[in-house]
Amino acid sequence: MDRKILLMYISEKSGHHQASIALEKAILKKKPMSSVRKINAFKYTNPLIEILTHKAYMRLIKRRPRVWGRLYDNQSVITKTERFRRFVNNVGSKKIQKLINAYKPDAIVCTQAYPCGIVANFKKRYAARIPLIGALTDFAPHSYWIYDDVDAYIVPSDEVKDKFVKKGVPQQKINVLGTPINPEFEIAVNKQKVMREYGLSETSPIVLVMGGTHGIGPNEHLINELGRSEMDFQIIVVTGINRKFLKKIKKISKTYSKKIIALGFADNIHELMDISTVIMTKPGGLTIAEALAKSLPIIITNPLPGQEDLNTIALTSKGAAVRAESEKDAVKILEELLSNRTKIEEIKKNMRSYAQPSSSSRIADLLFNMTN
Repeated sequence: MDRKILLMYISEKSGHHQASIALEKAILKKKPMSSVRKINAFKYTNPLIEILTHKAYMRLIKRRPRVWGRLYDNQSVITKTERFRRFVNNVGSKKIQKLINAYKPDAIVCTQAYPCGIVANFKKRYAARIPLIGALTDFAPHSYWIYDDVDAYIVPSDEVKDKFVKKGVPQQKINVLGTPINPEFEIAVNKQKVMREYGLSETSPIVLVMGGTHGIGPNEHLINELGRSEMDFQIIVVTGINRKFLKKIKKISKTYSKKIIALGFADNIHELMDISTVIMTKPGGLTIAEALAKSLPIIITNPLPGQEDLNTIALTSKGAAVRAESEKDAVKILEELLSNRTKIEEIKKNMRSYAQPSSSSRIADLLFNMTN
């Protein structure tokens, strides 16, 4: 029996959206006749709030990131905003009712907490029995996810499961299946072919530098430090939708003898990670999950306070990543890793306990089982 699955996220340019796309691919790969609909919950229920919230969030993390860190999963903030959130959820659930009545999904999966709250409110308000699944994209489970009417949670690790249990979520609701990533991460890549396409040497290490969809993690100082290193390696920089940063990197690349490739938004991250030796990145949940799936050693740079700091702690405490305190420190760590194959293999071994390359496929199986 084919299914009708509703996937809900917020913001088009986000890891939450990419996680929804990954789930759609996995669902249709297993059951091609299924119907999958992806909805930007903010845009659908409160388009004005989406615009204002996105602008406020981007301004905050760029100018006052520590303020965001204090707000993240802050119980005082959660308590003070409860009435407002209830109002927003009530308004949203009325609009969601129209969508659900028209589409009649067999299950709803939310890759962000906001739509999860709206659908949970809808289920409670209208006594709906549609399975609701919350799929986390970070190693930092916050309280905005927790609602009695969520039927199942997908989490990236046993540690996150334990944290949810401590927050009062029944253990039987929690499934350690990983962050939803593109099913292409399950497939081995022809490395030689990819390297030839980019004009890369097969004998020189490759450093992949990423900063998430918005390209706000790495900066030109880091690229300059990498360019000045006397060690032999090649560099691929992915700037996402940050065109200003892309332009800067293309200019910088001309000043160094090292091979430096500057890319904008890339839809072949699985290939780039497969050919790389090390990744330098801010620890966004999706990027981290993808690197773990490829056992690609991670040097964490510029983590945002809040979820990214918590992602950093989760990974470094298990030896699955190394945190750099500055651009110079990042290059020093890189040089030490490239000089010590044993250390790289040790990190890869630690990463394998977290790696979930088949996450989206396994989540799709769970969905099909829940909707029999």
